[in-house]
Amino acid sequence: MGQPRPLANLFSVEMWERFSFYGMQGILAIYMYFAATDGGLGIDENVALGIVGAYGGSVYIFSILGALISDRLLGPEKTLFGSAVMIMLGHIALALIPGVPGLVAGLLLVGVGSGGLKSTAATLVGSLYDVSDPRRDAGFSIYYMGINIGGLLGPLLTGLLQKEWGFHFGFGLAAIGMAIGLTQYVLTRKGLPASVHVVPDPLPRSKYPLWGGIALGGLVLILVLVLTGVVNPANLATIMTALSVIGAIVIFALLLTTPKISADERSRVIAFIPLFIGTAAFFALFQQQFTVITLYSDTRLDRALQLPFLGEWEMPISWAQSFNPFYIIVLAPLFALMWTKLGRRQPGTPTKFAIGIILMGAAFLLFLPMASVAAVPVLWVAMIMLVATLGELSLSPVGLSLATKLAPRAFPVMMMALYNLSVALGTSLSGSLAQFYSADNETAYFGALGAITIAIGVVMLLIAKPVGRAMRGVR
Repeated sequence: MGQPRPLANLFSVEMWERFSFYGMQGILAIYMYFAATDGGLGIDENVALGIVGAYGGSVYIFSILGALISDRLLGPEKTLFGSAVMIMLGHIALALIPGVPGLVAGLLLVGVGSGGLKSTAATLVGSLYDVSDPRRDAGFSIYYMGINIGGLLGPLLTGLLQKEWGFHFGFGLAAIGMAIGLTQYVLTRKGLPASVHVVPDPLPRSKYPLWGGIALGGLVLILVLVLTGVVNPANLATIMTALSVIGAIVIFALLLTTPKISADERSRVIAFIPLFIGTAAFFALFQQQFTVITLYSDTRLDRALQLPFLGEWEMPISWAQSFNPFYIIVLAPLFALMWTKLGRRQPGTPTKFAIGIILMGAAFLLFLPMASVAAVPVLWVAMIMLVATLGELSLSPVGLSLATKLAPRAFPVMMMALYNLSVALGTSLSGSLAQFYSADNETAYFGALGAITIAIGVVMLLIAKPVGRAMRGVR
């Protein structure tokens, strides 16, 4: 496809990491709210959905930690490797340690590890291209396809194992997938550019004790808040939403006030503010495939399938989450080809963002005709996810590419962490919003969220030109 050869290595490594991550997340909600007699933990449904949203948001919040470690201590490549090891250990904990202790240990390890990997993987992809290289968006679309091959196979296989043999077999398969990805990365890491082995802004050794003390104090504070009940499963999604907002404000303030960036770089950071808000709005709906749509698949979807020679068979709950990555696999090459063919004539990034947000809102409105239907056909949800996927391809891989293009030279990974925080905000909101969903209020729930999101997309479309000018030569 005319892309740099190391893209194939990063494509494959990310595919296996996403296989393990989405395979685990595909069965996470039902593991928590299923009764103990069915292999679950018996947690209240709304609390379980809130935890899933909070966990998804925490992954992106931990990307700040990954960015700091990458920019100031280890460099992107070593940070990615260490993060991958933590992810594998987290899946092993979920597979082997029973009950709530295994859930807590596993989610912490996978959450912190995934945050570090998210902060650095796209940076490694961006290092393969010059900022003005017209292949850049196409390369990120191909990379994004690798993410979704893993996202397709993970829920399919772990969901099948969960249905036939139990949850811990599903988590165990996720651990095996991550081990394969880690092994391959070790074998191919030498082909990456030399720049990813360099620490962009090294922390002076004299400041190690200070930051070590801050880190230890933060851990003690979190432990106290959990033990005293201030932080609990019921309010976790709200807390993660607040942390996302606070983290974004801090990073924006840092980037806008530091003397280490130029006037053009500062203008680009300002231009990213409306794109940050738009991304959060998009993912507040899109990430509900792991909260509301999981519950919808369990309680509202007709999952009985007629199979040749086998008769009637019930589709696993998590399989509804594989529609999205399947569409990505099919459509991502077409989007990559389209952006490549259009070249300089393709829409600017703010316009692509607006289109993606409007499509996501429209996808939620498509739930409305089924509000009075007792057993919703699987193909209807498949159609909804198609529209959502078209929106995702217009926004998400383009957003990853944009974050690497707008990043100040002194803070390359910090800008990626800021993009991830916008996803964290949206993902945490998906958990908070999910607690208002029920089969009795579907019309109000899907209708209101869909209409509000479309309105945000229209506003983004109206301000696309001034935002584009503020990006100072970056499209």
